[in-house]
Amino acid sequence: MSLFEDSRYQWRETYFVLFDQAHRPKATDAQRLLSELGPRMEIHEITANGEGMLESMTVFSHADAAAMDITFNDGEEVKEQIIQLRQEWKGKAAGAKEKPHLDRALHASARFEVYHFEEITDFPDEEDDGPLDPGTLLLVLNKLARLCHGEALDPQTGELLE
Repeated sequence: MSLFEDSRYQWRETYFVLFDQAHRPKATDAQRLLSELGPRMEIHEITANGEGMLESMTVFSHADAAAMDITFNDGEEVKEQIIQLRQEWKGKAAGAKEKPHLDRALHASARFEVYHFEEITDFPDEEDDGPLDPGTLLLVLNKLARLCHGEALDPQTGELLE
């Protein structure tokens, strides 16, 4: 079940991990790697294709009031996004450290879509300044990007995350 269908969670933002489809990880590898983040992370509903490659998973961090639905996509949307990024980044003066990251992102043929949710608490006075900790999202994005030799992207700003 998607977190979009769970009234205990409210969607906050979506991030992407762009990568070459040749580096798509196995579901077991993704589960093992995210489990390294410790007992605060719970991994549920992990699904794989016939070859064992990660299709989707849900990650919870109740201590941080955060959860993520993660899904694999290699369709037209990815190609369109890469074309759009090429236009946005055209002429961008990239330093020696940033250039390999931009190049890797621009040669992506697949992505993980990471839908970030806030767990709704019993504290009605806490709105946007509530207990949601973005650190959990950043840790998951970093682990996924490393696993698939990819780059984490904030599509709202068009910036890569390190």
